[in-house]
Amino acid sequence: MNKVKVAVIGASGYAGLELVRLLVRHPGCDLAALTSLEYPGLPFSQIFPALAGIVDLPFSQESEEEIAARVEVVFTAIPHQAAMGIIPRFLAQGCRVVDLSADFRFREVGLYEKWYQAHTAPELLEEAVYGLPELHREEVRQARLVGNPGCYPTCVVLGLAPLAQARLLQPDSVIADCKSGVSGAGRQVLLGLSFCEVNDGFRAYKVLEHRHTPEMEQELSGLAGTPVKVTFTPHLVPMSRGILGTLYAKLTESRSEGDLRELYRQFYQGHPFVRLLPPGSLPDTRNVRGANFCDLALRVDEEGRRVIVLSVIDNLNKGAAGQAVQNFNLMMGFPETLGLETPPFAP
Repeated sequence: MNKVKVAVIGASGYAGLELVRLLVRHPGCDLAALTSLEYPGLPFSQIFPALAGIVDLPFSQESEEEIAARVEVVFTAIPHQAAMGIIPRFLAQGCRVVDLSADFRFREVGLYEKWYQAHTAPELLEEAVYGLPELHREEVRQARLVGNPGCYPTCVVLGLAPLAQARLLQPDSVIADCKSGVSGAGRQVLLGLSFCEVNDGFRAYKVLEHRHTPEMEQELSGLAGTPVKVTFTPHLVPMSRGILGTLYAKLTESRSEGDLRELYRQFYQGHPFVRLLPPGSLPDTRNVRGANFCDLALRVDEEGRRVIVLSVIDNLNKGAAGQAVQNFNLMMGFPETLGLETPPFAP
């Protein structure tokens, strides 16, 4: 198998670290460059000793143009706004890009600018593909720029996509109550994320103002063919990684739990990373840690008009780096599961 030379821009964050962990053992990948604003020139393994003897590559001090000249694919694991500033240069030199920021997730520049800031490369939004393979697999195969989805939208959209496409969601009834581990906030040093501030606590944050809300609405509305509104409340849980989404919605017509299970089974047939749990089982974040799976379960009330979907992912894997590698595989013509076969960490 010919190896693809890749670079990870922003390899010292949690998502960047997870990317390196996955890519170093990917049989089709040659890690050619890693970058970090904080640690230029230092060996990767000096900052992350867990990978000593496995990834000793130093953080590059080259320019984007120099890196682009010797790689084929670039993963950008840097904050929004910073990503849009450098991605056009990589594309101009023939690289393909998987961007883990929010800069290329939206189809409408006005929507992005409402929730973030002015976009400096709006001409690329039309060609960028929203990188949720379960919805956009064929578009991802052809893309040169993929906007990797946010962690919460991945959890929520995968949980509700079959209902949206079947026109079974009442579009103003969706409630997404989600809990995330602390790594979802990134690796920056902030008082509110310190051990004493997080341990033994459980709190909501960014109520009615979280920037992942329009992502969920964009994708669900596209599936439903009508605007879908999502009432989204994120919560911070004192654990390192994982997201549990409890998703509530009213149905447009009465359906049994068996009917909906069959709908989900058919929708996700052929999608290797979505697992519909057996009847009576409920998902647990421990069962997807370190893996690219999304585990789903659902319950329907006695009248068959209200559904609760439980969705869990590892926010650093299916919610970020693992999904980025899944997109990379599709873009390069590799098997979709290549490099992602490692089972979840045992509880």
